[in-house]
Amino acid sequence: MKLKERAKQLKTEIPAIFLALKHGNTPLRAKIVAFITIAYALSPIDLIPDFIPVLGYLDDVLILPALVALTIKLIPSAVLEDCREQSRDMWQDGKPKRWYYALPIVAVWLLIIFLIIKAIWLK
Repeated sequence: MKLKERAKQLKTEIPAIFLALKHGNTPLRAKIVAFITIAYALSPIDLIPDFIPVLGYLDDVLILPALVALTIKLIPSAVLEDCREQSRDMWQDGKPKRWYYALPIVAVWLLIIFLIIKAIWLK
C-alpha cells in the first residue's frame, strides 16, 4: 500500500477511533490508547517539531500510524465495525458533514490558547 493510500485510510480510521472511545463496549485499555491516539492526532505539538528536516515529518509518518494500528488491535472487531459505519455517516470527502463535528478540535485549540495566555499573564 502506498503512503498516500495509507494517509487516506488514516483519515477514515481516526473518526472511527474517536467514536470507539465513547462506545460502551470498548475495553478500558483500548479507550486509554484511543484517547492518546486522538490527542496526538489533534495535537498541534509533535514529539519532533516539523521544522527539523526529515525527522520532523518522520514522527507523523511512523508514530501516528503505529498508534492507530495499536488502537485498532485493542478495540473489539464488532465495536470497530460499528464505529466505522457511524464515521462514514459523519464524514464526506475527508470533512465533517456538519459544522459542529469540529467543536472538539476548536475546544482543544481554545484550551491551549487559554493556558498560554494564563501562563504569560501570571508572570
